[in-house]
Amino acid sequence: MRLSGLLPLQALWAALSLTAQHFPSWGHYDLCKAQLHWDQAMSWDYMACQPEAALLTRSLKVSLDPSDSTCGETPEMYCTLENPYMCNNECDAHMPELAHPPELMLDDEGRIPNTFWQSVSWRSFPEPLLINITLSWGKTIELTEDIVITFESGRPEQMVLEKSLDHGRTWQPYQFYAADCLTSFGMEPRSARDLSPASVLDIICTEEYSRGYVWKVDKMVRFEIQERFALFGGPGLQDMASLYGQLDTTKDLRDFFTLTDLRVRLLRPATGATSVDQHNHSKYFYAISNLDIRGRCKCNLHANNCIWEKGKLSCECEHNTTGPDCGRCKKGFQGRAWRAGSYLPIPKGTANVCDPTWSSLRNCECHPDGSLHHRCNDTGYCDCKEGATGPKCDRCLPGYNWHRGCRAGVCDNFLTRCENGGVCEDNGRCVCPAPYTGLLCEKGQCGEEVGGCVSQSPRDPTLHRVLLSLTALLTAANGRPPL
Repeated sequence: MRLSGLLPLQALWAALSLTAQHFPSWGHYDLCKAQLHWDQAMSWDYMACQPEAALLTRSLKVSLDPSDSTCGETPEMYCTLENPYMCNNECDAHMPELAHPPELMLDDEGRIPNTFWQSVSWRSFPEPLLINITLSWGKTIELTEDIVITFESGRPEQMVLEKSLDHGRTWQPYQFYAADCLTSFGMEPRSARDLSPASVLDIICTEEYSRGYVWKVDKMVRFEIQERFALFGGPGLQDMASLYGQLDTTKDLRDFFTLTDLRVRLLRPATGATSVDQHNHSKYFYAISNLDIRGRCKCNLHANNCIWEKGKLSCECEHNTTGPDCGRCKKGFQGRAWRAGSYLPIPKGTANVCDPTWSSLRNCECHPDGSLHHRCNDTGYCDCKEGATGPKCDRCLPGYNWHRGCRAGVCDNFLTRCENGGVCEDNGRCVCPAPYTGLLCEKGQCGEEVGGCVSQSPRDPTLHRVLLSLTALLTAANGRPPL
């Protein structure tokens, strides 16, 4: 950004924007921000810290119970429900092109030919064909969009979606699915569209994804996240401020969309429009081609990034927090009790930074270049050299910049340029041509108070002093002048 040619007021506004850019403690939001670019300036947009929402199936592990419920250990031909004599779907786990392992639920949708996991057939009818599919992240996540399960077989006539908040030790239902909710689960059928703000956390049974036999057209089973969000965010989630306000102040609502594991309990496969054919069980099975689960790592609003490293998801914690979910203060930063970050005030949020403890101030070491001694004094602070400041003497006072310690800095070739032909040397001092003197070569040799010499500086003196003050603040904040 160039300041030349701007009116004094514009230059001052641009300088203030630069201050917002470089100052390291601009409110609580310095670590969670995005750049906004204007015609003649740049500013920062601050917001609560949270990772971007993303497809979560790329970072999960899938397991089956029973473990031998995938087809193909004994090669088998499968038939279709619509035509029991059309049996050209062969499953053979020993041949890659004919195998249907669980990981094919997680590969890219849209491949031709389509890929899918397939279960064993219902050979032991009338004993129930029960299979649990468990999806584990090893990390707490927050759902942001509908869960969508795409079946290549008919959609199950009975199914339960469950979640765990403790890595699979305990489970609770999310939603029941049945062709007949009353007979299957003793529940009246309901739809997500029937929910209200007061009943948003209700566990319902829906017949919407199980009744009828149109499996070639309707392959998807949904758990509607967006319908519930819309109860607070309005149609199309236009009012995100209202939704964030509810999530911030209602712990049960926030926890409803939080989990570590999902479990799909398949209780009865699709049987078609007629009764079960007891002489041909090879047309009754489960097959899933895609799982679409979108959300973000739960970082308690203390991280802007979540990374996949060494087979694990983890938050890149800020605000002096640590742990898989940034759920505690770092050692030496328990100056106040840990708290999750907040969406409020919307849209900036409040970071609730962990403060350093007194003992940490007395013990974390003094900076060797900024401090007179290696250890802090009896007050818990270090004895700083000239120009240095901070508990560890690792920052500079206004008018100084960091270069193996703090040294006086009065020019930077940007905001505070040397005047009257002076040259800024090492961003530290102005080398002035005769007959000029002063920090910025702004004085004649005989000084401003004597009438014999007059500065040739074209700068507005009031604006110049404002910019000089801003530069001193930036230098103190960063240990160097702004670029």
